[in-house]
Amino acid sequence: MTIKKILVSQPKPSSDKSPYYDIAEKFEVELVFRPFIKVEGLTAKEFRTQKVNILDYTAIVFTSRHAIDHFFNLAKELRVAIPEDMKYFCVTETISLYIQKYVQYRKRKVFFGTTGKIDDLLPTMAKHKTEKYLVPMSDVHNDSIAQMLTAKKLQHKECVMYRTVSNDFSPEEVKTFDYDMLIFFSPSGIEALTKNFPNFKQDNIAIATFGPATAQAARDAGLRLDLEAPTEKYPSMTGALQHFLLLQDD
Repeated sequence: MTIKKILVSQPKPSSDKSPYYDIAEKFEVELVFRPFIKVEGLTAKEFRTQKVNILDYTAIVFTSRHAIDHFFNLAKELRVAIPEDMKYFCVTETISLYIQKYVQYRKRKVFFGTTGKIDDLLPTMAKHKTEKYLVPMSDVHNDSIAQMLTAKKLQHKECVMYRTVSNDFSPEEVKTFDYDMLIFFSPSGIEALTKNFPNFKQDNIAIATFGPATAQAARDAGLRLDLEAPTEKYPSMTGALQHFLLLQDD
C-alpha cells in the first residue's frame, strides 16, 4: 500500500507546530485538511419550537466553543440581552477564555474544569445549587449530562442550539478526489462520505478512524478499516498515523 496523499477530515491546524506537519515532512506525504462535516446554528424560529426562554436561567454550561458561538449568536438573533450577573460553567479553561469573544471576561462569573468532562465541573456546580442551569447542545447528543445534573439535584434544562451537517463537496472536488488515505473523527464524517460519494469504492484507499463510534460507523458502511485509534500505545491520531506510515515503509 503506497500512501502519498492523505485527506484529514478536520480543519487545518492553526499552529505551524502541529505534529501533522512533522509527519508530512518525515514521510514525504501530502496532507489535505478538508472537513466532511460542519456545524451550523439553529434559526430563532427553529429554537422557539423548544419553548426555552434563555432569561429563565441564571447559569449557562458550555461544553465547546461551538456552544458559545451559537448561544451568543442565537441570543442576538432573538434580541435577548444577557444579564451582567449570568454565570458560565465551562468544561475547560480554554473554552472559558473563548467567552471573551462575546463579553468582557472580568465582568462575568466564570468557572471551569480541567479534564474537559462535565463530571469534573459537577463539584463546582453543586456549590451553586440555587442556580438554574441551561445547557446548549448539538442535535447529536445523549442524556448523560442531564442524568448527572439530575443526580446532583441541580435545576437544569438541555436545549439544541446547533447541529452537525454534511460539508458537501463541489463537483470539482468530486472529480479530483484522488487520495490514498482518508482519516475520520466522527460517525457524521462517515455519513458525509457516503452522501457525497454514493458509489464510493475503497479499493486500495486506506481508511483511518478515531474513536470506537467512528470505527463502528465505518464498518456499518462496509468500509475496510486499516487504522484505528486511539490505542493504549498510540492515544493520538498523529501517533497512530506515524506508526502506520512507518510500517508501510518497511
